[in-house]
Amino acid sequence: MKVAVLAPAWFAVPPTGYGGIEWVVSLLADGLVEAGHDVTLFAAGGSHTKAKLAAVFPEAPGRQIGRTFPELKHALSCFAHADEFDVINDHSGMLGAALGATTSTPLVHTVHGPLDGEPGEIYELIARVAPQVGLVSISMNQRKPKPHLNWIANCPNALDFSVYPCKPHRGDYLLFLGRLSPDKGAHRAIAVAMATGLPLKIAGKLQEAKEREYFHELVEPHLVDGIEYLGEVTHGEKVELLQNARATLFPIEWEEPFGLVMIESMACGTPVIATRWGAVPEVIEHGRSGIVVDRYTEMPEALEAADQLDPWELRRYVEEEFSSQRMVRDYVRAYEAAIAGASSSAA
Repeated sequence: MKVAVLAPAWFAVPPTGYGGIEWVVSLLADGLVEAGHDVTLFAAGGSHTKAKLAAVFPEAPGRQIGRTFPELKHALSCFAHADEFDVINDHSGMLGAALGATTSTPLVHTVHGPLDGEPGEIYELIARVAPQVGLVSISMNQRKPKPHLNWIANCPNALDFSVYPCKPHRGDYLLFLGRLSPDKGAHRAIAVAMATGLPLKIAGKLQEAKEREYFHELVEPHLVDGIEYLGEVTHGEKVELLQNARATLFPIEWEEPFGLVMIESMACGTPVIATRWGAVPEVIEHGRSGIVVDRYTEMPEALEAADQLDPWELRRYVEEEFSSQRMVRDYVRAYEAAIAGASSSAA
């Protein structure tokens, strides 16, 4: 099968720092090549892949708020060659999905973000303009605001476990990894650390104006008594943080479509304590691979239960549920369904 994988325009694949989508795209493209498919990855310059790399920009441009020209140029570089492929798998965002109206080549579009509010309204419009575009969710919960869209598959994210070694021991600090934004809940992780008296390490992206405002107002004043912000860490630093934490806190209060941090932590043998929002119940098997609570205020009491979880069982669980081989098989089935649908429509 000849597959074009269209990555987001802004960052290299895989990313050097923050970039969950880029990590997933990297793993998928390499896995498809390993499975014997002919894959071209359309990604930013500086990317490294087993697929053929097609890069419009010699260097990753970085996110440019309010500018669509780089994103459009990047996407069009793929769609201009659409007839060379059996299927296109778009991970670049809504613009790529809308461009599905321009080609007869089957387009499978992975929805990486939430579908409530304005994003959901835009996907409704895309469905009217390009009804043939097949959508892939990354969790079943993600579909809830728009269950009637053209969903053709559910393909949860995966990890390359070789770069997440398991280190089974109980650490002495709590960990928060993620964007510095209210919905991710670093301030709630701080409240949990204060309630338990344990140190807390915070690491995550702090680039956009809203993130900086949130950080200065609700996080920075509490960076005392063992609570520290480490900035945006490299992959190696992130793995060490995960390996040596007592528990990873995931105190979200929004409909998160997936939450890659949870499986990263479990892969390293560190339990996750998470609030019951978004895809959390799909990612964590309560009492086996982590602890799920209704409110973040229950997290201090849940720590004892998290301590009882077997690190190697956490690792076995994610290897069973979130392997790259499973993800690649899921996507191949989605591609085959899109190709079959396009053939039947043409007939």
